[in-house]
Order: sequence, then structure tokens, then C-alpha cells
Amino acid sequence: MSSKIKTELTADRHLPMKRRLQTRGALLVRRLLVLCVCLLPAGASVTAQKGYQKPPKDVVDVLNAPVVPTASISPARDYMLLAQGVRYPPISELAQPMLRLAGLRINPHTNGRHRANYFVKFTLKKIADGAETEVKMPEGAKLGLPQWSADGRHFAFTNTTANGIELWVGETASGKARLIKGARINAVNSMPVQWMPDNRTLLVQLVPPNRAPVPAASDVPQEPNTQESAGRPGPVRTYQDLLRTPHDENIFEYYATAQLARVDTTNGKVTTFGQPAIFERVDPSPDGRHILVSRIHRPFSYLYTMSSFPKDIEVWDTNAKVVYKVASLPLADRVPIEGVPTGPRAYEWRPTEPATLLWAEALDEGDPRKKVPARDRIVMLKSPFTGTPVEVFKTEHRYTGAQWGERDGLLLINDFDRDKRFRRTFILNADDLQQAPRVIWALNVNDRYNNPGTAVERTLPNGQRAVLQHGDYIYLSGLGSSPEGDRPFLDRFNMKTLKSERLFRSDAQNYETFVALLTDDARQFITRRESPTDPSNYFVRTLDSSGGTNGAGVAASATRALTNFPDPTPQLRGIRKQLVTYKRADGVQCSFTLYLPPGYKEGTRLPTVVWAYPLEFTDQDTAGQVVGSTQRFTTIGGISHLFFLLNGYVVLDNTTMPIVGNPETVNNTFVEQIVSSARAAIEKATEMGVTDPERVGVGGHSYGAFMTANLLAHSDLFRAGIARSGAYNRTLTPFGF
Repeated sequence: MSSKIKTELTADRHLPMKRRLQTRGALLVRRLLVLCVCLLPAGASVTAQKGYQKPPKDVVDVLNAPVVPTASISPARDYMLLAQGVRYPPISELAQPMLRLAGLRINPHTNGRHRANYFVKFTLKKIADGAETEVKMPEGAKLGLPQWSADGRHFAFTNTTANGIELWVGETASGKARLIKGARINAVNSMPVQWMPDNRTLLVQLVPPNRAPVPAASDVPQEPNTQESAGRPGPVRTYQDLLRTPHDENIFEYYATAQLARVDTTNGKVTTFGQPAIFERVDPSPDGRHILVSRIHRPFSYLYTMSSFPKDIEVWDTNAKVVYKVASLPLADRVPIEGVPTGPRAYEWRPTEPATLLWAEALDEGDPRKKVPARDRIVMLKSPFTGTPVEVFKTEHRYTGAQWGERDGLLLINDFDRDKRFRRTFILNADDLQQAPRVIWALNVNDRYNNPGTAVERTLPNGQRAVLQHGDYIYLSGLGSSPEGDRPFLDRFNMKTLKSERLFRSDAQNYETFVALLTDDARQFITRRESPTDPSNYFVRTLDSSGGTNGAGVAASATRALTNFPDPTPQLRGIRKQLVTYKRADGVQCSFTLYLPPGYKEGTRLPTVVWAYPLEFTDQDTAGQVVGSTQRFTTIGGISHLFFLLNGYVVLDNTTMPIVGNPETVNNTFVEQIVSSARAAIEKATEMGVTDPERVGVGGHSYGAFMTANLLAHSDLFRAGIARSGAYNRTLTPFGF
């Protein structure tokens, strides 16, 4: 940075705020111009590149390292399926055509998502003895996430080829997989493949058979591009990949339209039913005799994504006859920021009954600013859907979801207080609504230290998911955040006494998370464990049958390794990291994870990258809570900022940037708070002797990119910044500044 610009940036602190913003904005532009000029030496000319430029070899080696497989546990708890992923797709895949339509990115060659994640290898492992069977697939397979049948005997998945997406079914016991011929999957929308309750039939979305050719674009416009205003104010966020023309509408409709079909996996027979449509959701009922369908239709919008388009929510029978209309919803163009649409929403099947619907309806017109005694009501309606919906519960604050138990009418309902950022969980008996609901948890949504965790679910014989119940108990798993970092746990929770008992907690030297129960009484369960030097591997934990505990009061257990994946990047083990805490000027507790490059020499001050994402809090206590764990296995992937470590930089990762205040006015002091947080982080790293304060850069993604731009414009703490995928005109945000 030139000394002149630096002097000007320092001097403008005495100017009025409006003048200061104008001055700093102009100086930021000048700084960028100076940078561009400096990058071009005298007499230099811009020439064409000769091929792709490659990073240093140590970076290339990390880029090319294999990925540690991920595991999926069979509902029968006897097998686990190990899926081998891909760290980076080839350039040929990135170069595939991409249609940006209605918030989606579509590959027209496959009729699926552009750059969809995929796996290259499946291996079945028997949990009892560790025996492995590789699932044989064609060369170059690109496999989708497997879907287990409820009995665990089969699994369905897709395989993406150059010109379409195939449907495959695997047999668990043998590991053999076969192609279902004549089933070309349309994977533009969610859940294109799912099992019916009979464990034999698949409900799939197909590319419509005998579909007409792609609508051709015309050089001569057929109509003007128009947008219509209803004359009423409405908030509009900024979105990517929107529709822009009538031709875009036709192309979106062409690729998003799917044909529903049933596939008999025993003989491969494909039976289509109903008319093709754009299906946002397709959910079979627990008894398999009905299907809950959400169909998107015209008129489309050029300002909103597909999720906001008009839609019909209906219950069909298996021949696509409409037996109940849940709702016809218009374009959601008048939903307040942090509000919800009017009419039925969050609709779902009750998993333990043949065909019973649950949904929510706003009582405040969806507007969180309105003062009302109750914001939402939750209703339930049973098949044959001819009666009046029964009101299950009214929430004082916004309804945010529910979990069903597997018996006794157990229903857990959550609501959210927007003003206080508080979340509550109620326990109800949906079979006896005369019983008064009870609050079992109430805490700030940002309070990580007291978070009770999430109720553990299992797959029922009908394929639905429900909270596992064992006697009077359910089980809770969570991150176990604490001042020393995250230490994941598994608790047993008594639904009568509302008391928790800790069954498992990750020790301080590892990061071990609960994966799945192997027995209903939680005597045996699967975990995934890693440490700074050991990659993620899966283990079976067996609790001490005597009921003994370890020194920390947690149930004692023995472990058995299920997998033994090697370290894919041993060259990264020289990286050191530690949790660092400190306070900023106003006393708010902050923290970062300090990463030191391989071969670091104590006392050496190095150039440093600060990577952060701001978060909003209502109080200082929750703002100061520690985020993450230093016991995670160090990996570098994607466009990670940790690659700077391989070039000799220090990285301050997860640098907390708390924005503390009232939700309505907290953004008024956004700039002051991020500058204060950034200054405190740099001062702490400098005090530790690892950072050269004259060579510090800052970066962030999305809201972190907005933070980066503001730190560069409103402080002289940084020499450079990486603002990745951010929108910087905050005046476009209706709530804020």
C-alpha cells in the first residue's frame, strides 16, 4: 500500500460519517487502481496463456489425494455402505453446458443438476465381522447417493452417463447391482428416486417418454419481455440464475417437467401414472395408498426462484386422482423478510398412521412484525380427508418444524421467537390433545453450550422416519460445544422426568461423533472418530453392561474398529493448530483456530490470512462461545483458504466476528464491530509472535465477503482481501442498514 493512501485512510477518521464513507470509497477504488498498475511492469503486454497454470507440487499432491469414504448404515443395522467420492471433478465435467434457470443450474445433456456430487465406488461391509463386498459397476460410473429400502435388503441409486441418468438397484446380501432398463431419471428436482412402503416398488421421476425436441430460440422475439406490478410493496431479495425471457420459461419448463412412475424392482417393470408436471415434492403415504404432491405451475417469475412459484399441493391416489386439495398457493412475492407465506405450509405425513397429514398455517398473515397472541396453528387431517382438520397446537412464536415419535402419539414441536432469537421445544401427545403440552427445552438459538442435541430417529418398516423410543427414553446427539471446543455426545433422555443421562462424550484428544444405534437400548452404537493426526474412521462402541462410568461420569465403553482408512495426505501432518481466545475492546469474548504452516519456527512472524464469517447475537455471553474443535483431522479441499499454509502463511480460521445487539438495529454498528473484532484478532496473533501485522489479508464467503469488502473500505488493517461470492450493496437488504 502506498504511504500516501495509508496516510489518507488514517486521517479521514475525523470526518463526518457520510463524508468518511465517500472518502473511503474513493480511496478503495484508488487502491485497486494502484494494485492493477503495480501488477503490470513497464512495457509489459498481456498475452494469451499457454495451457492451464499449475500450483506448486505440494499443492497438486493434496489436490490429487483420494477422499476418505463416507458411510451409510442400513436400516436393518447389519451392513454399512461405504461410498468413495471424488475430490475434484475433471475439467471435461466442469465444461459441460449449464442452464441457469429459476435458481437451478441444469445440465441439458443429463437432465440433472450441473456439477452434481457423485461417488465412483460402493463397498458393502458387514458390521458383525467386517467382511467387504465391492459393488461392481461399469467403468467411469458416477453414482448418486444410495437409498435403502426400509428392510435393508436392497438399495437404489442413480448412475450419470454422458447423455442421461440411469436407475440401478443393488442387493445387500450379494452386493450385486442391476440396471433398470427404460427408466431415464429426471434429477432436476429433489428426491427423484424413493422407495414405497412395500420394500419392492420405487417411486421415480422420469424424463417424459417421447418428449418433444427442445424449444428452439428465435432470432425474432415473439413477445416483449414484461414484468407486472401488483401495486403493493413487497420485499425482493437478490437471487442468482433467474428466468429472464419467455424462452427461458419454456426451457425451464422443458427440463424441469417430469413423469411419475412406479418401478417394480423384482422384474424391472416401469409403470407411468398421471400427467407430466414440475414436481417440487412427491411423498408416498405410510400405507402406500396415497401420494402427497406439490406441483409448480405458471405464471413464473423473473424476480424469484422456483421455490416461490405458484403451486398446488394435493393428495393423490396411486392412479393420480386428486382425493384432497391441501392448498393452491400463489407466487410468494409478498412474504415479509423472515416471514412465511399464508396458507398451509410445512406439510408432512404422520409416519405412524396409514395416511394422516400435518401442516402449519400462519395466524399473523406471515408477518413477524405483527403483534398477535399466537403466530401459527398446527393442524392434522386423516384419510379419507373428508372432515375438518383438527387443531393440534398453537405456537406463540413461529413454528419451525416437528418430529414424530414411533408410538404413544409422541410429537415434538419447535417454535422460534424472532425478537429474542429464542427456540423452544414442546412435547405433545397427538392421540390425547387434552394432555397439556410441556416445554422441554428453551434457549437462545446461538447458545451452543446448552444445546440439548437432536432426537435420534430410525427408519420404520413403512420407510418413514420417526424418533426412536425405548421405554420412557429417547436419545439425543449433539456437538457438545464447550469453552474447550466441540466434544460430541449421545444422551439418554427420560420423557417423564425430562432428565438427561450422558452415555457417550468424545474425549479431549479426538473428535468423535455419534452415527447410528445398533441396539434400541443404546448398548451398542457406531461412531466416527478422527484426530489431528488420524483420518475419520468408523467404530462400534459397546457400553459397559455393569453401568459403570469413566472418570468424567460418562458411561464406560469398549471400541471395535469397523474401518481403517489410511491418511490420504501425510504431508499435512506438519501443520499445527490450536484454539486461541481473547477479548475485543468492548469486552466481547472472541476466538480463532490458529494454523501454523509445516516446518514453522517458533518466534517467526509470517504473513497471515484471517478467514471469517460474521454472526449476529443478542447478547455477549452467546457471542463469546467457542466455535468448532482443534481435534478435527486437518484436510484441505475445494477452494479452501487453508492452501495458504502450504505457501508459508499463517491462517486464523473461524475468526469470530460477532455482531451483538437488538435484531432490528444490530446492523447499525456492523462496521464498528467487525473492525474491532478484526483488530483484536490481529493484535492477539501479533502478541503471540506468529503474525506480521504489516502483512495481513482477510477473506470470507457470502456474508463473509460483504465483511471483507467493508474491512478493506473502513479500516487500514489489511493489505489485501478475498471477497468470495458476496453482494456488497447492503442497502438492498430491507432489514438492516
